[in-house]
Amino acid sequence: MSAEIICVGTELLLGDILNRNAQFLAQELAQLGIPHYYQTVVGDNVERLKQAIAAALDRKTEIILFTGGLGPTPDDLTGETIASFFQTPLVERPEVLADIEAKYAQRGRTMNPSNRKQALSPEGAMILPNPSGTAPGIIWHPRPNLTLMTFPGVPSEMHRMWKETAVPYLKQQGWGETMIYSRTLKFWGIGESALVEKIPQVFDYKNPTVAPYAGKGLVKLRISTRVSSETEAQALINPVEDHIRAIAGEYCFGVDDQTLADVVGKLLLEGGQTLAVAESCTGGGLGAAITSVPGSSAYFRGGVIAYENQVKVSLLGVNPEDLEAYGAVSDRVAEQMAKGIQQQLNTDWALSITGIAGPGGGTEEKPVGLVYIGLASPNGEVKSYRQQLGSILDRSTLRDFSQSWALDHLRKHLHKA
Repeated sequence: MSAEIICVGTELLLGDILNRNAQFLAQELAQLGIPHYYQTVVGDNVERLKQAIAAALDRKTEIILFTGGLGPTPDDLTGETIASFFQTPLVERPEVLADIEAKYAQRGRTMNPSNRKQALSPEGAMILPNPSGTAPGIIWHPRPNLTLMTFPGVPSEMHRMWKETAVPYLKQQGWGETMIYSRTLKFWGIGESALVEKIPQVFDYKNPTVAPYAGKGLVKLRISTRVSSETEAQALINPVEDHIRAIAGEYCFGVDDQTLADVVGKLLLEGGQTLAVAESCTGGGLGAAITSVPGSSAYFRGGVIAYENQVKVSLLGVNPEDLEAYGAVSDRVAEQMAKGIQQQLNTDWALSITGIAGPGGGTEEKPVGLVYIGLASPNGEVKSYRQQLGSILDRSTLRDFSQSWALDHLRKHLHKA
């Protein structure tokens, strides 16, 4: 029992489009507990697509999911190629044609003749409705123990079709009786190997299992179990999470889709407190991260991008003598930037970032990757934190790291407050 994903489109092979559809379907199959061992990306070519189908059948695949190639243009070949492979005629579906025409009419347009092609499907196939677009898919059993599903390449359309029709159908057919439930714990400020060494025993667990992932400074531990209900999953996952949190302590900042900005925002809301930022090397990235959280206007008042030294002096009150003596990238300047924006915008908390993001501008004393973070607290205390992020990181990653470190320092202070 297994599934395969075949993504159709020359643009995928050329790298013009990132293949997020395969990622989405892989995650969804895993959640349903459906084994999935192969993915294929094939261009808009009939013979190569037939070869991909044949290879999947040779592997005794029981579910094949296709994305892409359902449009009205000549290079959209998925439907007709599948029909040809299984030697089944294409038939026009009047209800599909009427739906396409109605969608064009709703937009004040007349359907192009080429769109009629989208109303064709293999004889005997069920229509997989597309509520958002004009390219429906199919659910088809051309052979015993084989299910084919086709989806358009547009991610938003495919996601909705999968959730609303495909998943209920698969469950109705007996798939997904036991599902994989997962919870992902997120960590900042500790490396993957250091975290693993703290809790080596959890990686020997059989049910639930624990797996580490890392990237861009963020470490994740995914706790997964395959059971028949969410209640069973909670009973297995919760004790493991509690054990990991007890050992990892403050390094664990959130779960699943939570970001550092999410967690900081929640803590500020709970405390009825406000925040402002002053940025130099991050160029507004910290403010952008904070305001990416819905509802952040309740606690975030604003910020200043003080890139040039005179702006630091005139808007944030940084002492020009300190700039001269210690440089813009220094603990004193970071502290004064945080205090200055706190006073200017009358907030409880304030963060500042000043550093050398590279690739040039570093010296032996202050290399690329050196960042100072300032933190002003409601009690009047101002602190600074020195982060040496390393010169091997690219400019964009250094800026991202700086923002995350700033938010993490604030998170820890908010927990103690």
